[in-house]
Amino acid sequence: MGVLKKFEQRLEGLVNGTFAKVFKSEVQPVEIAGALQRECDNNATIWNRDRTVVPNDFIVELSTPDFERLSPYSGQLGDELAGMVRDYAKQQRYTFMGPIKVHLEKADDLDTGLYRVRSRTLASSSSQAGPGPGGPGTGGPPAGGPGGYGYPPAGPSGGAPPMPAAPPPGGRPGGYGYPQPAGGQRPPAAPASAGRTRHWIEINGNRHQISNATLVLGRSTEADVRIDDPGVSRRHCEIRTGTPSTIQDLGSTNGIVVDGQHTTRATLRDGSRIVVGSTTIIYRQAEG
Repeated sequence: MGVLKKFEQRLEGLVNGTFAKVFKSEVQPVEIAGALQRECDNNATIWNRDRTVVPNDFIVELSTPDFERLSPYSGQLGDELAGMVRDYAKQQRYTFMGPIKVHLEKADDLDTGLYRVRSRTLASSSSQAGPGPGGPGTGGPPAGGPGGYGYPPAGPSGGAPPMPAAPPPGGRPGGYGYPQPAGGQRPPAAPASAGRTRHWIEINGNRHQISNATLVLGRSTEADVRIDDPGVSRRHCEIRTGTPSTIQDLGSTNGIVVDGQHTTRATLRDGSRIVVGSTTIIYRQAEG
């Protein structure tokens, strides 16, 4: 069973159904959970062959209406999201430098249904002893400096040899957490299942198969899939299939929203929701 499915099942049993009522808002917990997974993937740093470090402190910014709906449950929701991140990290063999925490914050510039995820790495005093995959260090309070993203140099500790000195924060423009690995390389993706993967999108109930490596969406008749929407540019965005599949904005006027986040490039998973103009597109993929 997938990590996100387990997360949804845990939520169903909380507080005698109060979560089901409050989560009728635009932002769904599983969307936030998926965004946290992508935040780990996008900020993973490979230390060596056996250790890939990801952020452990996350801030989820919500619109005022969504924050007011979810804030009474922020403690329980934060704990469940942190558990989901821990499960995902174990699956991907990621390592944390300290305890995992997820906080909700209000952002006045976001509309209902939209959110942002920020992350940083806070090292606990004993995390330098080398936590295992998916396991945070234990011990003293976080050692992060005031406002510092990325982990600070750590003092010597007992046990296994210390981790190497951390790279400076701010490695990607406007980003939080780690810089990208040298040469722009991403961490190795999980092994793909045997068999051929099929890709398609669904727009207003219509299925469009993705048979080539790329698929351009836009208002122009030259686009691979034409979207008759005044808010969509002639060549709006491009989906590239692979492991993982991605979507790239092509300099559109109104941009793209992927799983609730405004972005210019994002990783796609089965069920990812893409909004261009006033049109919603569902990305799908399946083996066989």
